[in-house]
Amino acid sequence: MMELIRTNHIDDAVCPIARTAEIISGKWTLLIIRDLASGISRFNQLERSLQGISPKTLSERLRSLEEEGIIIRQTFSEVPPRVEYILTAKGRDLCDLIESMRSFGKRWLCNE
Repeated sequence: MMELIRTNHIDDAVCPIARTAEIISGKWTLLIIRDLASGISRFNQLERSLQGISPKTLSERLRSLEEEGIIIRQTFSEVPPRVEYILTAKGRDLCDLIESMRSFGKRWLCNE
């Protein structure tokens, strides 16, 4: 019987890079965080700023970010109902990562 040997296996549960990548790797996720970095947004504001995202995908990403403690969803008892999203302290800490990505993109990927 052949034994499977893993070399340099990194357990995703304990590797901070792998765990962070797991949270932010979904398509649109970083752009949602980028847009929320400027403050509170409603669903339709996010949908407009993220041209091309479907409402279903936006809902899924927002739900996932809420479950991870990256954003807070606040519902107001009004007619029509109002829902706002805001970054938590944990979410705001990702803004430095996004800014580093912006700098990298400007330096190496854009013709500016």
